Formats: sequence, C-alpha cells, structure tokens
Amino acid sequence: MGRKVILATCSLNQWALDFDGNLERILRSIAIAKSQGAKYRLGPELEICGYGCADHFYESDTLLHCFQVLRKLLESPVTQDIICDVGMPIMHHNVRYNCRVIFLNRKILLIRPKMLLANYGNNREFRWFSPWNKLRHVEEYFLPRMIQDMTGQDTVPFGDCVLSTKDTCIGSEICAELWNPRSPHVDMGLDGVEIFTNSSASYHELRKADHRVNLVKSATTKSGGIYMFANQKGCDGDRLYYDGCATVAINGDIVAQGRQFSLDDVEVVTATLDLEDVRSYRGEHCHPHVEYEHKPCHRVKVDFSLSDCDDVYLPTHQPIEWQFHTPEEEISLGPACWLWDYLRRSGQAGFLLPLSGGVDSSSTACIVYSMCVLVCQAVRDGNSQVLEDVQRVVNDVSYTPRDPRELCGRIFTTCYMASENSSEGTRNRAKELASQVGSSHINLNIDMAVKGMLGIFSMVTGKCPQFRANGGSTRENLALQNVQARIRMILAYLFAQLSQWAEGKPGGLLVLGSANVDESLTGYFTKYDCSSADINPIGGISKTDLRSFLQYCVEQFQLTALKSIMAAPPTAELEPLTDGQVSQTDEVAAKVKHFFQMYSVNRHKMTTVTPSYHAESYGPDDNRFDLRPFLYNTRWSWQFRAIDNQVSKMEVGNGDHD
Repeated sequence: MGRKVILATCSLNQWALDFDGNLERILRSIAIAKSQGAKYRLGPELEICGYGCADHFYESDTLLHCFQVLRKLLESPVTQDIICDVGMPIMHHNVRYNCRVIFLNRKILLIRPKMLLANYGNNREFRWFSPWNKLRHVEEYFLPRMIQDMTGQDTVPFGDCVLSTKDTCIGSEICAELWNPRSPHVDMGLDGVEIFTNSSASYHELRKADHRVNLVKSATTKSGGIYMFANQKGCDGDRLYYDGCATVAINGDIVAQGRQFSLDDVEVVTATLDLEDVRSYRGEHCHPHVEYEHKPCHRVKVDFSLSDCDDVYLPTHQPIEWQFHTPEEEISLGPACWLWDYLRRSGQAGFLLPLSGGVDSSSTACIVYSMCVLVCQAVRDGNSQVLEDVQRVVNDVSYTPRDPRELCGRIFTTCYMASENSSEGTRNRAKELASQVGSSHINLNIDMAVKGMLGIFSMVTGKCPQFRANGGSTRENLALQNVQARIRMILAYLFAQLSQWAEGKPGGLLVLGSANVDESLTGYFTKYDCSSADINPIGGISKTDLRSFLQYCVEQFQLTALKSIMAAPPTAELEPLTDGQVSQTDEVAAKVKHFFQMYSVNRHKMTTVTPSYHAESYGPDDNRFDLRPFLYNTRWSWQFRAIDNQVSKMEVGNGDHD
C-alpha cells in the first residue's frame, strides 16, 4: 500500500575532534539502521566533529576535517539506499553555521542551517555560530572541490527548506529549536510536513528528562505528525554528560524510547509507523485550522520513497509509557557513565579518592562502585568495546571483569589521611565503606608532614601559630586548618602518580574530588585542598540529593556502611579533639543566613574549582556556567539596605493590623 515507513534515530557517544572514532560510530549506526529496514537515519547535532569542540570551531582545520569525514561517508557503501542526516559546521559566505547535511546515494540533497541557537546555561552557540535568520529562504551553496569530485555537484540548496520524497515530506529542527516558543515544526506542520527530525546535543540535568519528553510529545499533539529525536550521549571532553534518550513519537504518543544512561557507544532506535495515521489525525483534529497563510516551505524533491508497496502486513509500533529514572538513579548512573568515559579516554589506570568517612567523599566512592557495576553488566551483555577498554585500563588483555568489587580493587584506590585531629569514628567508617566497595584502601597519617611545614614557618619567622583551643587567634586557627587540608591534596596527587609505580604497574590514577554544589556556592572548603582534583563527579549535586542517593545505595548495592556515615555529624576534623570527639560541627542555619556574604567572600575559589559533572540547572563553575566577578564589595551596602527597608515596611504593616 506504500504508506508505512521505518525510521531510525540514534544516540552516539561522540568525542570532540575524534574524527576517526566519530566516523566509525556514524557508519556503525547507519549499518544498524539499514539492517533493521530503515530508509531514513537521523544522527545527533554536530556529530561529525562532536558538539563540544568549543573554540576549536574557530579553526579552519575543524571545518576541513568535517568535510573530509563527509566525503568518507558519501563514498561508503554503507550509506547507499538510505537517506542519511548528519551534523557538522559549515561556512557559507564567510559565516559559520551549525548545519544538517542530508544526502542519499552519493548526492547531497540539502543543507539546513540552525535557525534558533542555544545561548543559555552551558551553551555558547552565538560565540561560534550565526543563526540562519532568513525564513523560507534558500540559497546555493558551493561545495568544496573534494565533495564536488565525489558527488558531481557544484552547488546544493542551503537554507530553510524541507525534503519531499515520493511519499511524504520531512522537515528538520536542531536541538534548541524544539525548546523555543517559535519552533519551526509548528509552521512546517501547517504546511504539510509529516515527519519532523530533531538532532540534539542535550545534556543531562537531574529531573530534566520529563521536560524533554513532554516537548517531543507536544510537538505532534496539536497538529499531528511523526517526531524523531536524536541525541549525543556520553562525555565528549567536558563537564557535560549527554544523556541519549533517542525517541520516536507520533500524534502525541511515544512509540520508541532509547536509554538515558548506558555504556554503549552506539544505540539505534527504529520505529515502523503508518503515514495514514498522521493524515487521519490531522483530518480529524486540525482540518479547520490548516488554512496556511505564511510563505510555504521550499521543498527539495528527491526520487526516493521511505515506504514500500508491499507493507500491508508490516506491524506498526504502538504507544508506550516512558520509563523515567528517579533522581537517586540518575545520580547513580549519569556521573558513573561520565567517569567511565573520562577514565577510558584519559589513558589512566584508575581513580584515587581521599575518603574521609563523610557524606561527600562516600558519595563519590559509591558512584565509582556504580560505574564498576555498569562495566561488569556491559561485559556480561556482550559489549566488546567496554571489554577492550577495561582490559586496556588494567593493562591485562586476558582480564574479564565479573564482580564489581573485584574490579574496584583493580582500578579504585581510597585513602584515609588521618591527623591528630581525626577521630576513630571517621577512620572506621572510611575503612568499612572501602571494604564493602572493594577499593584498595590506604591508611596514612599526615602529622609528620604538617609538623615539617610548620617547622619551616617557625624557623623563618620565629613564631609558632596555635589553634584557637590552645589560645591562638582566629587567623592562626584558620591557617593551621588550611595547612592540613592542603597537605592532603599534595599527598593525594603524590599517591595518584606513584602508587602504581610502587607496585610495579604502569600508569597513574586520576584524583577525584568531593565538594558538592552547596559547598562551592558558599566557599565552604579550603582553596587547593582535596576539593582540588582532576575531576569531581558530585560538584553539581546538592547535599540533600546526595543523602537521598546514599540511602538508595544502601538498598540497591547493600552498602550498609553508609548508614553510620549518614548518621554521623558533619565535620572537617581540622581542629583539636575534645575527649576524643569532634568539636567542629557545621552550622547549617548560619550558612543560610550568611549566604550572600559567604558567596562573595569566597567567590575567588571558583576560579580554581575542579571540573565537575554538571547535574543541576545551576552550576558554580567559573567562566563555564557562572559568569560573575570574583572580587566583590562584600558589604553589599545598597542591597542589604534595600532588604532592611523592605523588612521595616513589612513590620509597620503588620503593626497596623494588630
């Protein structure tokens, strides 16, 4: 009957500037799509070079290498007899655009530039690209010679256009265009476009998935149609984790769902859908409203059909309920996948974590354990890439990970760095958790290093600073705490660099940090202490969410040591003990009252904060997300006076009602 279409969308773990790897993953996704009968394959945004190239987009080499990869795709037999939709940057009339290149059988059909750029949160697209502001306008794009030689084409359509096959019409959106109140799919749908594609580089944030799913559903609820959503996945070299969720929807219903978190580099989602369902839906719901007054879409015609004549017995995909993760599951899975990508791509041999026995470092330890659970599961599921990667990390080609605790023992080192101010309770809690996750655990004492550092100061100045408990000033007390904290950072890096060498093993370890987002906002840490690390998987997560996550780990992973960790009072243990118990307890109420003052006083620390997994709609990362000064007038005289005046007015008003 010629009305049923098989469409393929995908999630690819692309890596910025990894042109060889990106090409291989694109080709693999196309091969999988063809094997499942698809006639259209949609890929993520800027998939050829990777979305996270940042200022490398300024370099002409980046654009050159993209065209070289495009030529490889065009000439590959894998890409024949299927419409391929790929993403790359293109310069047109000396202006750089974020584009979709759609081709079939060694011919480029059209190039569609992004019209609405993302320029909020972590996105800086206006820094590298210009939007295509010419609605319904199409120009000729002169192809580079290397592409002309392959396709036999001198020019191709470039602009706001749609693709018209023999049986349907397909229009493109790119990432943020779906989120915009002027989304192109609205006008395209009114002009008869039946299939909408969206190529995204949408990153993970806690509790965000439902918003994205609702946007995809709503795009076709009002005016019908098929919506395909492709996304990048994994860590492509930065703080972000792109969380997949390749999706296909029809007439407001989700019919195919990809995974949000996985270690698979390539995931292809296909769906078989009936174009008559779109036409019937529009005929019933939209018929009175389809009198389209705007300029019609420019249609690029292609002699190709997405459907076959003999499709009467071809079953179509039916609506499904989207399965969302809980926030605790998201914390367990997202940062774990991010850590795995970082580890395998960094060429290092594992992680080292200063484990204090508190909530934050314990959360980081649990995320590493969750990563090992995912790795073992992926190997059991037959993921050959994960097996190859883990064998390279442990430097053993015969190794097959089966037990997460055993894998932790090979790639994860925890270190408790005690001082004379440490309690037996934190030492035991750290040791018990390390035993349960299986890490290689080190207990050491830093007192000798602290005394040596202070001895140098005393020898030079003739002064011996004292803790406040021993009669010292506030300045002395703070300096003595900071010395301990910073020595721990130095020792962490020393052991990360040389512990493998000491055991006769190659490679070094990545140092993990454990400062949460609340501590970063208020500056509640020592500059260049153990918050200074290579990467931090919990730097974008609040203390409240971390406590819920630890409770989840008790139940999910049977890590019962976490119960005593959550029950213990939080402390930095940097001041002398009182009868063997800690005397330094965090005052949450005081931190809330002094938030703005603490933020402004400690903002300078953000200039050195460890790169952290982005997990919330707000992030404290300086010059990446939080673009604010680091030298403030911390008195906030005008602002605080305004607050006082408002309070006075409220008090007077309340008095009038008494």
